[in-house]
Amino acid sequence: MQYLLLIYRNEAQQSQLTPADHQKLLTEYSAYTQSIVQSGHFKAGDRLQPTSTATTVRVREGKILTTDGPFAETREQLGGYYLVEAKDLNAAIALAAGIPGARNGSIEVRPVMIYK
Repeated sequence: MQYLLLIYRNEAQQSQLTPADHQKLLTEYSAYTQSIVQSGHFKAGDRLQPTSTATTVRVREGKILTTDGPFAETREQLGGYYLVEAKDLNAAIALAAGIPGARNGSIEVRPVMIYK
């Protein structure tokens, strides 16, 4: 079964990392990604640009409305994701727990509905 692991973190805290701490975090993410690629769990994954680059789209009464930024103000922002293959929710949770961002942010584990 496929699961989407949504990585949430506080952008303000992230932007205050020293260059050395930022590089250390990137190295940890690279190692984690390589480990799930090698284990066969990896399907896709990417880091997202900051929420300041986001655009929210709504359609109301047939009109397209756009707003700069994310849909809602929150303490943590969506910063990236992994799409993984796991035998069950417990296996997906174990994969999520290995993501470096789980130490200071949160990882939402969501089953993917595959349309056939």
